[in-house]
Amino acid sequence: MVVLIVDGYNIIGAWDELQRLKDKEIGEARERLIQLMAEYQAYSGHRVIVVFDAYYVKGTESKLSQYKVDIIYTKEKETADECIEKLVKKIKNVKTQVYVATSDYAEQRTIFGQGALRKSARELYIELKDIEREIKSNIVQHQQVKPQTKIELSQEILAKFEKMRRGEL
Repeated sequence: MVVLIVDGYNIIGAWDELQRLKDKEIGEARERLIQLMAEYQAYSGHRVIVVFDAYYVKGTESKLSQYKVDIIYTKEKETADECIEKLVKKIKNVKTQVYVATSDYAEQRTIFGQGALRKSARELYIELKDIEREIKSNIVQHQQVKPQTKIELSQEILAKFEKMRRGEL
């Protein structure tokens, strides 16, 4: 099993699109990151956990799941880094490979020491763009494939069927 833990605000601060949304409304930036991570999860099949710290969201710790993505808002005095380190310790085992998406160098070193691997914000962004390209390519290929009929029909018969389908006969 592969698990990707995302340092939410670190990624928002690193990606231009999300940074622009954050400047207008932080909630929109969080929602867009969650949507992007949902696309990543759907395509890769990996478990995805997005962690937001209490710096921007005051109150008690909360956990929810949206679009098959686990979202954690830390406790008020807990940083995302502390929460991520706890998650890595809890999740990492022989059967589970954990990646942490953050560009925080200190956090990368800490989680690497616990056996997790890191993905920088840039690496995750490139991976998402590659996934988008693959999906678009698959859609184009799928649209170009014409379904095969089991009975060979002439173009004249096919044209009559098409007129019938459109209600022209």
